[in-house]
Amino acid sequence: MKYDVTVIGSGPGGYVAAIRCAQLGLKTAIIERYSTLGGTCLNVGCIPSKALLDSSEHYHNAKEKFELHGINLKDLAVDMPQMIKRKNQVVEENVNGIDFLMKKNKIDVHHGHGSFVDAHTIKITKDDDTTEQIESDKIIIATGSKPITPEAFNYDKKRVITSTEALDIDKVPKRMVVIGGGVIGLELGSVYARLGTEVEVVEFQDRIIPTMDKDCGKELMRALKKIGVKFHMKHKVNSVEALKTKVKVEVQKRDSDDTFTLDADYCLISIGRRPYTYNLGLENTSVALDDRGRVEVNDHLQTAEPHIYAIGDVVRGAMLAHKAEEEGVLVAEQITGQKPHIDYNLIPNVVYTWPEVAGVGKTEEELKEAGTPIKVGKFPFKALGRARASTDTEGMIKVISHKETDEILGVHMVGARVADIIAEAVALMEFRASAEDAARMSHAHPTYTEALKEAALAATDNRPIHM
Repeated sequence: MKYDVTVIGSGPGGYVAAIRCAQLGLKTAIIERYSTLGGTCLNVGCIPSKALLDSSEHYHNAKEKFELHGINLKDLAVDMPQMIKRKNQVVEENVNGIDFLMKKNKIDVHHGHGSFVDAHTIKITKDDDTTEQIESDKIIIATGSKPITPEAFNYDKKRVITSTEALDIDKVPKRMVVIGGGVIGLELGSVYARLGTEVEVVEFQDRIIPTMDKDCGKELMRALKKIGVKFHMKHKVNSVEALKTKVKVEVQKRDSDDTFTLDADYCLISIGRRPYTYNLGLENTSVALDDRGRVEVNDHLQTAEPHIYAIGDVVRGAMLAHKAEEEGVLVAEQITGQKPHIDYNLIPNVVYTWPEVAGVGKTEEELKEAGTPIKVGKFPFKALGRARASTDTEGMIKVISHKETDEILGVHMVGARVADIIAEAVALMEFRASAEDAARMSHAHPTYTEALKEAALAATDNRPIHM
């Protein structure tokens, strides 16, 4: 079989690339090594984790807030098997949706492990060890990433787990240790903390979500402490020992020889992900990897073989599903002669805890380090009428603009629904709006988005109305 384009990997980057290629008239195939489409995101990442986050937040609100709203319950309990069942149903619906889109766009789906025989030929090894080969004029590598699991942590998928296994625990643990204070660890840690688990986070840095604005990390840590999460900052994990019914985690203070042991039911490893670029037969091509195992690409996402492209987690940049999607569209359109563009500075970053965290553009620390003259406006959710009405008063929105031109350079927020609100900031910054522009826009009252307007007013010339 011969195709115009073949995509290896069916995650958000891969399936979006395939759909856009098909829309543009290219005969397209997609190769997926697992039995279901959607990659990590739909099967064991973004979608199932959000399902559990929502379920755990409903329980937490019923337990902590319903009485305040005049709703009295008795015999409130967590039905973990039902929670997992609903999560699985959500996954199944989304995966079926991708199947439908492949058929709708007449994309050929090949299940099996794809590897290069040469620069234009791909071998597909199926579960029963049978193989087939296809040829393709253009090829897009979109194989995603896997969790990093150091040997010293003794990852066994039973007591020492990653995000994949954390999505299927069918009984609420008494205690859980989370290694890493980044997005994945905090999201899943917060799921179990809301359900009653004693969660302790061990983080080597001096702050959580270290790639995001410092004020966001402070706000989120304050909120997570309120639901019982404990933090060991500036600490590292030396070893993890898995026993039959529990784990022992040896922790050491970063600048000291002092160690102590944490006992828990589970240890969740969440210290980052590594690109899935092994066993792809890349040695049969001229495609090169960098020192972190990522595929080396130019600004057009082309490899050393100009007809082979790579997108998403296997190339430089943030490992975000929506970044991969944008790159998939970019490659498809480039193949057909268009000249698309991605502004990586305007790819938003989101943490789906509650309160949520979101940011786009430069952080205050980055701008100060670069010597950029800035103005900073902040507005707290506790001063917002809509937030008071819903009791979601934790968090704030920060708008950073250039001191001389007033152009918005960064927007960072913690609070209710900021994962959605951040899109307004992205739109403003795409059109290089000023803080004054944002401040002059009419925002419906009462809404959470009014906090963005107020923060823009604060950044313009320190004139917020409600603070």
